[in-house]
Amino acid sequence: MSALRPAIAIFLLPLGLFAQAGKVTAPPPADTTKRIVEREGIPPAGFGTLRQDQIAIRVQTNGLTISAIPLEESIIRTLAPDSYRTLHNIRESKKAALEALRARSGMTNVEAWYVWFSNVQQGDARFDAFDFIIRSVGQDFRPIDALALTPGFGDGRVAQRAQQAAVYAFDPQIDLNQPLTVTALGQQTTVWGDTMLPLIERERSLIWSRSAAGKP
Repeated sequence: MSALRPAIAIFLLPLGLFAQAGKVTAPPPADTTKRIVEREGIPPAGFGTLRQDQIAIRVQTNGLTISAIPLEESIIRTLAPDSYRTLHNIRESKKAALEALRARSGMTNVEAWYVWFSNVQQGDARFDAFDFIIRSVGQDFRPIDALALTPGFGDGRVAQRAQQAAVYAFDPQIDLNQPLTVTALGQQTTVWGDTMLPLIERERSLIWSRSAAGKP
């Protein structure tokens, strides 16, 4: 028996070194993983409480108002369930057209926005559907296309106390998790980064808490 001990010792040394080299790092604590998911993941649907007007970027001149909401799931899932379903269905209604745009442009995807023009002034109001610029991370982005949701959108005219709406397709490089500057109708706003983004981030965190508790 004693004659075998050196051979066993020699054999165990490489195994020990191999085990050290292939050592598996322990996973991060559960609370750390949860924070990463909350920061980077899409929150579950049905647990939001925000109203559309709380996340709608608005630019106004005279009696014409342009309102815009990004249709990304990470944004619209912060809305109350009815509002979320409405905007989700709007995006789904243009899913095929958005995919065709993506394919033609060669992009990995397109970023969809719900944009509508409201007129409260006397008589018709004229608008240029493509006079809508989003500045993100130092770059200006114009719509790739505007997919009409209402009849007559392409005429560029809104009747008194009426609305015209479309789904706008943008370059996906627009970073919705960073401040944005929106310019339209000769007016400019930074409300997204000033007030809306902090509100959305707070609501996302609350959604994860509500979903964990099973309470909408």
